[in-house]
Amino acid sequence: MIVLNLSCSNSHSFEGWFASLEEFQRQAVAQQVTCPHCNDVNITKLPAGSHVRRAVMEKSAVPASISDEAKVLAALEQLLNNSDNVGASFPEEARKIHYEETPARNIHGTASVAEVRSLLEEDIGVIPLPLRPRKGMH
Repeated sequence: MIVLNLSCSNSHSFEGWFASLEEFQRQAVAQQVTCPHCNDVNITKLPAGSHVRRAVMEKSAVPASISDEAKVLAALEQLLNNSDNVGASFPEEARKIHYEETPARNIHGTASVAEVRSLLEEDIGVIPLPLRPRKGMH
């Protein structure tokens, strides 16, 4: 998994998580990567600062990047464990909750880029999670 610094044609900066650089490029060409601020699909990768690893490290020392990544993954796992998996019904369920047609609860599932755009246009807050599918996920 890699984290890339991205920018849209409106100069909004944001991060994107991808399986590889090639996967980002494939998704960008297919216009599947969108700016979370304005939904622009003209996305470019920003230059990233170099990371220098020290040659000698104490056995007990864990690099901050690994520790931080583990914390993020643990938090995402906790979010998934404390929410209902509604699968492909995610857009419909999110709308029902937003418009108070069903009791509020935490949900997760799948949605296409177009469905996410539509939800955001209705001011329904959704957050794409950068996770690999796991058993029980679509």
